[in-house]
Order: sequence, then structure tokens, then C-alpha cells
Amino acid sequence: MICGVTVDIKSKLKVALVKELNLEDVNPEDIQDDAPLFGEGEGLGLDSLDAIELVVLVQRVFGLTIEDQDEAREVFVSVNALSAYIETRLKR
Repeated sequence: MICGVTVDIKSKLKVALVKELNLEDVNPEDIQDDAPLFGEGEGLGLDSLDAIELVVLVQRVFGLTIEDQDEAREVFVSVNALSAYIETRLKR
């Protein structure tokens, strides 16, 4: 989706990821929208400690609380998945 809101959320999310998770040698524009956030090899390679920080980041930056662990697994797949979740929740 190339909706203005989604693009803004993705940009804001990428900047927050780099800044809040202290991702060295990563620029926000280098993060691919569909790349996996967790796991080794591809994507950002975040780990379980980063997941906790990501929950806090979403709450602080977007004012949303993710309490359900299963829900977190679904939305923390990629920037696309997380930004779609954020956009849906912000519209409520």
C-alpha cells in the first residue's frame, strides 16, 4: 500500500528502529519493508531482547500497547506487517 499514512508510519518506524535499538551500521532507508525483523541471516537479525524493546518502542512512539505474545509474533514479522498493524490500530 502506498497510502501516505502507511509511508509516514514506515518511515517513522524505521527511524525509531535504528535509533531506539541502536542498530549500528544501519540506515533507516536501508531497511527493506518486507525483510524479516528477527532471526539470523536476512533482515535486521533482532533477538528476544530486541522484541521487548520493540514493544516499548511501539508504545512510546505510536501510543499503542501490544500485550498478546501471539499478536506480537504476527506483527513483528517485518516493517510491512508492523506498520499495517499500527495503521489499523491508530484508525480505531
